[in-house]
Amino acid sequence: MAAVGQVIRSEWTKIRSVRSTVWTLGIAVVVTVVLGVLICTLASNDFDSMPVRDRLSFDATNISFAGMGLGQLAMIVFGVLVVSNEYSTGMIRASLAAVPQRGTFLFCKLLVATALVFAVGLVTSFLTFFAGQAALGDLRAYIGDPGVLRAVIGGGLYMTLIALFSMAVATMLRSPMLSLGILMPFFFLISNILGNVSATRKLGRFLPDQAGSKIMQVVARTNDDVPYGPWGGLGIMIAWTAAALIGGYVLLKKRDA
Repeated sequence: MAAVGQVIRSEWTKIRSVRSTVWTLGIAVVVTVVLGVLICTLASNDFDSMPVRDRLSFDATNISFAGMGLGQLAMIVFGVLVVSNEYSTGMIRASLAAVPQRGTFLFCKLLVATALVFAVGLVTSFLTFFAGQAALGDLRAYIGDPGVLRAVIGGGLYMTLIALFSMAVATMLRSPMLSLGILMPFFFLISNILGNVSATRKLGRFLPDQAGSKIMQVVARTNDDVPYGPWGGLGIMIAWTAAALIGGYVLLKKRDA
């Protein structure tokens, strides 16, 4: 256990000493909160002109997380940088020489990064919710309303899983450019296409981002025939992340540094 503690301290030092990772988390917070407030303000101004159907299904909690899409971009970058920076600089050889137990090395790296992301994600989620509800005025939801606390905590879990999934993919691919070149189109192009084209919409529902975002929904959308609830959607996202982590671990064990 003492060795694990030393590796954890080492990984913490690596993360906080790299400015790009610190700035990336800061950007995630700012972008998510600012964009959420902006969208909430626009929604508040346009609410009376919305169709009756949209007003009946208006989700004050979920709309405050409208900036999560861009916020997750920063989390993806953070997850990739945490892992792939060591490969791009060649530091991975020294790290594995110091910690030859590759499972321990990967576990400690992911543990430190995930704990940091969860703390930042949870703070971001609560800030986004309260700032967004303030902008909504009379349309606001309250933290004690049914399902709201679950959605807010779920926002932090969603950001954490996005980053962890990105770390796992970066562990498999090792290259920051290749990892980002796959993750960015996957989340921001392929997922949107599959989710909005009628022929592939049922398949798109089971992608990690679409399924995981269900946890932040409080009011069911009109004609929402998704076959799972908030926790079921988060479970699908966890399954994707677990599969990616297993793949990363297996490849790390098999390949040379």
